[in-house]
Amino acid sequence: MPDPQGYGHRSLPLSRRFTYGVGHVLNDLCASMWFSYLLVYFHKVVNFSNVLAGQLLMVGQVSDALCTPFVGYESDRTSSGCGYGRRKIWHLVGSVCVACSFPFIFNLCITCSNSPDWAQFIYYAPFVVIFQFGWASTQISHLALIPDLVSSPSQRVELNAIRYGFTVLANVTVYAIAWLLLGLEHRSNHHDLSPADADEFRDLAFIVVGIGLLFSFIFHMGTKEPLRPSRADSIIEEQPTIQEDEESEPILKKKKRRRKMTWKCWLKEGQFYQVAVLYMCTRLMVNMTQVYMPLYLTDTLKLDKEYIATIPLVTYLSGFLSSFAMKAVNKFMGRKMTFFLGVLCVLFACDWMWVKDIGLQVYGVAVLLGIGGSTVLVTSLSMTADLIGENLESGAFVYGAMSFTDKLSNGLAVTLVQTLHPCSDVNNAICTPDPCDPVSSVCCSQCEAYYQQVMVYVPGCVGILALLTLATMIHKPIGIKTEGTMTEL
Repeated sequence: MPDPQGYGHRSLPLSRRFTYGVGHVLNDLCASMWFSYLLVYFHKVVNFSNVLAGQLLMVGQVSDALCTPFVGYESDRTSSGCGYGRRKIWHLVGSVCVACSFPFIFNLCITCSNSPDWAQFIYYAPFVVIFQFGWASTQISHLALIPDLVSSPSQRVELNAIRYGFTVLANVTVYAIAWLLLGLEHRSNHHDLSPADADEFRDLAFIVVGIGLLFSFIFHMGTKEPLRPSRADSIIEEQPTIQEDEESEPILKKKKRRRKMTWKCWLKEGQFYQVAVLYMCTRLMVNMTQVYMPLYLTDTLKLDKEYIATIPLVTYLSGFLSSFAMKAVNKFMGRKMTFFLGVLCVLFACDWMWVKDIGLQVYGVAVLLGIGGSTVLVTSLSMTADLIGENLESGAFVYGAMSFTDKLSNGLAVTLVQTLHPCSDVNNAICTPDPCDPVSSVCCSQCEAYYQQVMVYVPGCVGILALLTLATMIHKPIGIKTEGTMTEL
């Protein structure tokens, strides 16, 4: 029987907030490996060129970008079946796809590891596409559950903060396990990544999938999705009346009539595009710093490889701790000012990285990136939930559209950075220490400054774009729809 509060006042007890929060852990674990290790794995272990490794990541990002609007649209149209909610159905489908495909990505090509690079690329591409379809299905359905589960804006911020907290813990888990597998194996004297480390990446992939499936099981067992009411497809939804005395007509409050927002209506809504740009900028700032921080540490700062684990850990722990304050900060300062402060933290970190040879001051940069990234991510997701408001009939489409901008922009950005790399390996030659610097694996002096420029200019320029977009939203509260865009009676 549908929850009587399903589409009126909606709230969750603490235990249900926890079970909801762990529903994205499988995606978070796999995404951490995808962004942190995909390029270095395919370049150093599989021996793909910089460009080819970037193109494989681009295939994944484009696949995800194309899948997200489709998943969002279909998720909104799907009917609940056998007492199982429409969002949870798509979440289950996505989890199965992720679990079945991801281990193949971080495993050497079965029976074809010695084949030409183009042949191995064709082998890996289908697994990447299936993984990204599953990832999109899980992500969109999980996000779309937030407006379905709770109606209070503060509770939506809290769910996003809990969700992000588990995202941080998932990233910390991946880095800790990777450090155990790669750093504590004293099987040889080699200190750089090579094809000999293939087994460690394979084991890491299986471990994260196993942990993720456990948390997905907890999510499906503990999260009850309010079933879709019979009139959810109607043009108007009438909210319950509020009255003090059943026999006293004058004190009855007027029924609030809400009009339906279809996907066509959203495309005519100006705030839809503004929030999409903010979400895209948020993901670019967070993901690009995550992808290129290890290369900045090793190639630019020339720090020991142990810092590849410790610096990201500091970043994500800072983000995790700051996420606990997100509900209070958003309530006290508002969405827009909170987002503004988060972008400022990222810009300060970029300015700090512009200083040459900052050495161990990079820990301070990591703290700023963690706080800033956590703030803008939680707040941008809360802005998206506010934009949807009570228009739950098309909530998954909105999240799908936001994710479309995220995935496509990240894929294009990584491909561009890899293509412009001074050692882009246009001839498919692998970058080696000889005849380069005999001490480090950096190919040329230009490479040393390249990742510093990436870490400064990419998130810095994206942060400025986010602030400019935010400035256009000052005078209108998020979630106020233009009457002309709604479906008429």
